[in-house]
Amino acid sequence: MNLRKTLYAIALFCTPALAFAHPGHGHEGIMAGLAHPLFGLDHLLAMFAVGLWAAQQSGAARWALPLTFVGTMLVGGLLGFAGVEIPLMETGIAGSVLAFGLLVAVAARLPMATAMALTAVFALTHGVAHGLELPELASPFGYAIGFIVATAALHAVGFALVRFLPQAAAPLVRIAGAASAATGVWLLAS
Repeated sequence: MNLRKTLYAIALFCTPALAFAHPGHGHEGIMAGLAHPLFGLDHLLAMFAVGLWAAQQSGAARWALPLTFVGTMLVGGLLGFAGVEIPLMETGIAGSVLAFGLLVAVAARLPMATAMALTAVFALTHGVAHGLELPELASPFGYAIGFIVATAALHAVGFALVRFLPQAAAPLVRIAGAASAATGVWLLAS
């Protein structure tokens, strides 16, 4: 077996743990909250894609989509802190990676109410997951601040990437969306 195939095999073997284990919870409070979205592949891709998708929009949708995600995610986090679970939560999170990736890949411009509702549904699943994974002894307030800051930062990076790249790079953004969608399919199949 050549080196490239060996490296691919190792990467495939290791990725499910990265996608679903959400490492980084050895920290408390703000640091744990920052770590959850940044080190969970599913959260990272979905939140980055929201920023990409928002930047592809015009008018109020540019700020409404990220704000809807962050606000609804906080509500979900509070529900998770209270121990509320929602059915098919992990499926919803993986589905968000697929959906947001597809929306970026086709540069979809949905009606504002539809786009916000879709964003809110997926954000709720991410928020509940964050809330349910509150580390022992961690301050819920600090933890919530951490996952809000990390999420907003991922949105901002995706947004800035699209807005500051030359127009000629737009196909690369769509390819990134397609790659995210493909990862969503893989997450759903895992």
